[in-house]
Amino acid sequence: MTSLPSQPTIDDLGTPLSQVTFCVVDLETTGGGVDDRVTEIGAVKVRGGEVLGEFQTLVNPRTHIPPLIAVLTGITDTMVADAPRLAAVLPGFLEFATGCVLVAHNAGFDVGFLKRACAEHGYPWPNPAVVDTVSLARQAMLRDEVRNHKLATLAQHFHTETTPNHRALTDARATVSVLHGLLERVGNLGVHTVEDLLEFTRRVSPQRRAKRTWAADLPHAPGVYWFVADGRDPAGAPRRQVLYVGKSRDLRARVRSYFTAAETRPRMDEMVRVATGVEHLVCSTELQAEVLELRLIAAHAPRYNRRSKFPERQLWLKVTREPYPRLSIVRQCLADGADYFGPFNRRSTVEAVQAALYDAFPIRQCSTRLSPKRASGGCVLAELGRCCAPCQLAVSTEEYGRLVDRLRASLASDIRPVLRAARGRLATLVEHQRFEEAGVVTERLTSFARSAVQHHRVSSLAGCPQIVAAFRDQFDWEIHVIRYGRLAGAARARPGDVPQAVARAAVAAAEQVSAPVGPQPAAIAEETERIASWLERPGVRLIEIDGEWSWPLHIGLAEGELARHALPITGATRLPS
Repeated sequence: MTSLPSQPTIDDLGTPLSQVTFCVVDLETTGGGVDDRVTEIGAVKVRGGEVLGEFQTLVNPRTHIPPLIAVLTGITDTMVADAPRLAAVLPGFLEFATGCVLVAHNAGFDVGFLKRACAEHGYPWPNPAVVDTVSLARQAMLRDEVRNHKLATLAQHFHTETTPNHRALTDARATVSVLHGLLERVGNLGVHTVEDLLEFTRRVSPQRRAKRTWAADLPHAPGVYWFVADGRDPAGAPRRQVLYVGKSRDLRARVRSYFTAAETRPRMDEMVRVATGVEHLVCSTELQAEVLELRLIAAHAPRYNRRSKFPERQLWLKVTREPYPRLSIVRQCLADGADYFGPFNRRSTVEAVQAALYDAFPIRQCSTRLSPKRASGGCVLAELGRCCAPCQLAVSTEEYGRLVDRLRASLASDIRPVLRAARGRLATLVEHQRFEEAGVVTERLTSFARSAVQHHRVSSLAGCPQIVAAFRDQFDWEIHVIRYGRLAGAARARPGDVPQAVARAAVAAAEQVSAPVGPQPAAIAEETERIASWLERPGVRLIEIDGEWSWPLHIGLAEGELARHALPITGATRLPS
C-alpha cells in the first residue's frame, strides 16, 4: 500500500512547546578542562513563558580559582570557602531538573560538567532531552542579524531584561529570554513541538520533518518499504519511479527515522526531498523481508541503493568439457555438462581464484581449440614449466584428464591440494624476502578458500528440491519453505496455532520453483546466502528436507589453517596430516 501525506496523529504531533517544562541552566567553573571544577550553579524552570522556580548556589570547588576566572566571574576563593561541595549540591539540582528539557547556551560545556559530576558522585545521568541555544540561534538567525552567537550578543538583539554577567543565575535568566525569542522565531518555520525543536537544532529541514506523517499508517511489524517519486515520462504519461528500497523489523519506526536527525547520510536527505510517497509490504518474518528487499532492488535498481543492484553481473568459473579442458570465466551456468564454481561478485576475485588453481595445476591457460592428434605451437608458459603443454602433445588426453580430475576434486571436495601446492613458491619468495609477491600468493589462496565456502553454501541449497524449517522467535515460530535455494514461502505460527499445521499450509501455498541449471540456485546468490545464514542459526529445526544439505569436510579454513597447509615445513617440525 502507499503512504502519502495525511492528517498528523497525536503521536506524530508530539508535545507542544507551550506544554514543555524547560530547565535553563548555567554553570560557572574554574576553567574548561575535564579536571576543572564547578563554582556556581544557576537554573530557571519555565513553562509556557511562566517562571516556575529558580535554583542558585555557590559550590566549593576544593581548589584554587585562577585569577583570570575570578576577574571574569567575580567569584573568589573567599566567596566559595563556606559554600557546600558539589556532592551536597548535585542531588538538589537533579531533583529540580527532573522531568524537564535541559536548556543551556553552549550546552555541551554545561552538560559535560553535569555528566562528569554524576559519574564522580555515583548518580545515574537522567539523560534528558537537551536544547542548545547556540545551535538553535545558528539555525534560526540570519548572518546579517547578529555578528556572532554569544549570549551577550543574543541578549542585546532580543532586548532581554537581564544582562548576562558571567554569574550562573543571571546568565540563566538571560538565556530564558533568548530561548523565548528564538522559539518565537522558529515557530514561523513550522517548529511547534519539542520534537520539532530538537530536530531543528540538528539541522533537519522543515520540509523533511513535514513528511514524517508518511509513517503514520505504517504498522510496527517486519516488512519492506520503498520510497517513490511520481512524475511523467517523455510522452506525458504518469510514471512512478522507485528511489530506494529498505527493510526493517519495525516498519513504522524505521521509515519515521528518515525524517529525523537520526538519518545523516547526504544521499538519503536528497532522496527524501525528491520522494513523493512511500509504499510498504508487511512480511511474516524478518528473513522474508530481507529476501523481498533483495528482489525489489534487483527488479528496480533504485538509484539511491548502493548494494545488491546488479545481481546479473555475477560470474562463474567454468571447467570446460573438451579433449583438453580449461578454466573459463563466464556469466551464467549452462546445461552443457561442464563443472561450474562460484558465484563471484567481482572479477578480481574470480581471477585470483583462477590464478591459485593455475599455480596448483599446470593446465593450459590459452583459449585455442586443441586437437588431441595434431601438435601446434607452444607458449612461454610451457617453457617456464607453468603449463603441461597439451598443444605440443607433451601429455596424453588421459594424463591431462587425470590432472583436470584433481582440479575438479579440489573444487568439489578438498581445497588442501591447492594450498599445499603453494608451499614451494612461498618458501622461495620468503627466502628471497619478496614479501609483496608472497602476499599476492597468500591473498589468492585466501580468496579461493572463501569462495569454496560460498560455493558449497549456495550449491548445497540449490540441490535441495525442498526444505521446510522453523525457528522459535520468543512466543512465535518462524516457518520457511525453501526450494532450490529460493525462499518459496514464509509463515508465522502464533501462540495457540499448531506449528505443523501452519507449516503444511505454508508448503501448500508456496511458490512453485523449477530446478535450476548446475550449481546455481533458483534465486540470486545473495538471497540463497541469506537463507543459508538463517538455516545455520542455533535453534533452527528441520521439519522436512528433500535432498542432501551438506558440505564436504575439507572445504574452507579455520583460523590459522592457511598457514598450516600453505607455509613450508622447516627443520624437524612436522605438521599433522
